[in-house]
Amino acid sequence: MAAKRRTPAKKPDAHPARRWSAAVSKRSNALDLERGVFTLPTAAQIAKSLKHSAEASQRRKAGPFQSAMSMLNFEINRAGRNLAPAQKRKLERAKQELRRAFGRPARSG
Repeated sequence: MAAKRRTPAKKPDAHPARRWSAAVSKRSNALDLERGVFTLPTAAQIAKSLKHSAEASQRRKAGPFQSAMSMLNFEINRAGRNLAPAQKRKLERAKQELRRAFGRPARSG
């Protein structure tokens, strides 16, 4: 009698929650962001918009600077990990602009 061939165990999907970062941005208590803020043409405009949103938002739990920087870092590290290099550089420059807008010292390095 022939042995019954075992079927391999079904693997779970590699990417079950593809758009979790978009959901985090919508449901997060960090900030109410202006639409398209991360696609503005200059780093200074991005920083200005984030500062305005952080100061106006009633949803944030931390201070305005920390909330704005948190959303910018979230975009760079998670939501924007497939960004074009030029766009990523612009967002990194926006960090410096955001520090300047809030009167914080520039980070070295």
